[in-house]
Amino acid sequence: MNEKKLEFFRKLLNEKLDELGKEAERTVAGMTDSKENFPDPTDRAAMESDRNFLLRIRDRERKLISKIREALDRIDDGTFGICESCGEDISEKRLKARPVTTLCIDCKKKQEANERARGL
Repeated sequence: MNEKKLEFFRKLLNEKLDELGKEAERTVAGMTDSKENFPDPTDRAAMESDRNFLLRIRDRERKLISKIREALDRIDDGTFGICESCGEDISEKRLKARPVTTLCIDCKKKQEANERARGL
C-alpha cells in the first residue's frame, strides 16, 4: 500500500480514536454529575438501566480503541492491509468499511463459517 493511502487510514483511525475519547470523557462527566437523584424507584431503575446500557456501549468502544491502536501499530510496522491468515492484501473497500480488520473478506468468511459450525 502506498504512503498516501496509509496516511489516509492513519488520519481516519486517529479521528475515530479522538471521537471515542471524547465520548468516554462525556460519559465520565455525566456519571459524576450528582443531579440525578430520583425518589421514585421506577425512575431510579430506568436511570440504572440506561446507565448500564451506556456502560456496555462504552465497553465495546474500549475494545474498539484497542483495535484502533493495533491498526495504527500495523501502519507503523508495515503490515497494515495484509491479511493475518493468508498474507494477501485486504481490499481497500474492506479497509474503508472496517479499518481495524486483520482478515481479508475470504478468510473472514471462512472464520465465521468455522464459528457457526462449532456453534459459537
